[in-house]
Amino acid sequence: MTASCIFCKIVDKQIPAKIVHEDEDVMAFHDVNPEAAVHILVVPKMHVQNVVQLAQNEQLLSKVVQIAGQIAKERSGGEFRLLFNTGKSAGQSVFHAHGHVLSNKTSGETDVV
Repeated sequence: MTASCIFCKIVDKQIPAKIVHEDEDVMAFHDVNPEAAVHILVVPKMHVQNVVQLAQNEQLLSKVVQIAGQIAKERSGGEFRLLFNTGKSAGQSVFHAHGHVLSNKTSGETDVV
């Protein structure tokens, strides 16, 4: 844990969040400023700065992606974007690796044919 990291504080439950998944390695919670109908952040509990560093632990990266897929299946019928920003100029504002699960389709919607 990094003392100044907001996501580490959420993982440690020092800051409240609307948690949708938690296990020993990964936590997922609603983004406080959603940019889509479904906007969930999936974070490794272990502090790593970005997805490139997360990729050094292939098992953990895989688990983050699997959890993202599971959440998207439940909340948007499996249709989603998984976005990782890496670096300030790319839009990363919290320097703790996190994937954004984004979808404008919610599980209750039907496709128009």
